[in-house]
Amino acid sequence: MKRLAMKAMLAGAALSLSVGGLAQSSAPLHSPADARILATIKARPAVKAALAALESEHDQWVDTIVALTQIPAPPFKEGARAKAYAERFRAAGLADVEIDEVGNVLGLRRGTGKPGGKLVVVSAHLDTVFPEGTDVTVRREGNMLHAPGVGDDVAGLATQLSLIKALAAGKIATPMDILFVGDVGEEGLGDLRGIKHLFREGKYKDRIAAFFSIDDGSVDGLTNGGVGSKRYRLTFKGPGGHSFGAFGLVNPLTAMSQAIVNIYGIAVPASPKTTYSASVVGGGSSVNAIPSEAWLQLDMRSESAAELAKLERAVLAQVDAAAASENKARSTRDGAVSVDKMLIGDRPAGMTGADTALVRQTAAAYATEGVAARLSFSSTDANVPMNLGIPAITISRAATGGRGHSLDEWIDISPRESLKVKRMDLLAILAAAGLR
Repeated sequence: MKRLAMKAMLAGAALSLSVGGLAQSSAPLHSPADARILATIKARPAVKAALAALESEHDQWVDTIVALTQIPAPPFKEGARAKAYAERFRAAGLADVEIDEVGNVLGLRRGTGKPGGKLVVVSAHLDTVFPEGTDVTVRREGNMLHAPGVGDDVAGLATQLSLIKALAAGKIATPMDILFVGDVGEEGLGDLRGIKHLFREGKYKDRIAAFFSIDDGSVDGLTNGGVGSKRYRLTFKGPGGHSFGAFGLVNPLTAMSQAIVNIYGIAVPASPKTTYSASVVGGGSSVNAIPSEAWLQLDMRSESAAELAKLERAVLAQVDAAAASENKARSTRDGAVSVDKMLIGDRPAGMTGADTALVRQTAAAYATEGVAARLSFSSTDANVPMNLGIPAITISRAATGGRGHSLDEWIDISPRESLKVKRMDLLAILAAAGLR
């Protein structure tokens, strides 16, 4: 994807972009004109009614989080939660509710524009990182909910439902249609498969003008940079043999070990942030046998598509070099070491510029609540449209949470800050959908 470099895009705004939440913007992201647009939207009687509905629906939001969290949705097995979520879409009044070919839940809220015209997508993901059999019972302690997946991204699903109900309560008519999505496969080896399908094969793919993912866990978070990743399973194979009788034959485990050492000698830039990790290994059959196979799972990431591609080439070259080195160092009389390189994850990198209307107006929506939007890079469903050049961002699902992807994950459901997040989200979506 051809996009301007970050420095060029931000030069006129006197900003510093946050990476991992470390840096703060030094000037407002939005203009006075953006502020006026959001003030006008917020002052509409229908919008006031919708905002009031959010407040009255807060306890239902909490109940929804509890109910959905306790429907397991392990990787590639989101079906039960998807079915329940589709029923909630129908109950909330969305049209054309369906579960698509890959398991995404879709529901349309029609606007006043021409049928079949451009639309805005709002999504939250159905899946969790936790394997089948994980205890997902929610424990409440005051204003804290604890459970695996309670924040990431069940809070996003519940927030999305609250927004849908608020739009209906206010009888708000947006110029553009809004497509609400509960998507599958956001986490881990799911590899963004739900949103990839939406943009590549889905029936709405040619209509999408802007995209929101409700998947940030802070009150001020606004993700406009997508960290790309490449993930490989590298399987080193050889003839194997008895550890004593076949001593001297090539050993796949030695080649794999050398590959790891080689990879960790690769220099990567600090900016755009680029990383790699040898994460999981396995192989062998017995302590007294030269293994016939050893494997490694490797993760590579970058804020830059170009740097990610450069790193991928360097890593694979070092893998080949390690195999060649082992074949040279030991006997190949019964066969040489070879490497099977299987791509198991491919998340595209991308960015939505700080100067785009979607980012500016969302920042202006945050400002209506006295919140200064903090731009950041992350890896979310928004990566896919960003990479395609479609304006896309990730916004907050809840004001405060922690211990994501752990068994003691938690979120704070205090009304004051939780409602602030939902009001900001609603206004940002209305602005993107053309309300003025």
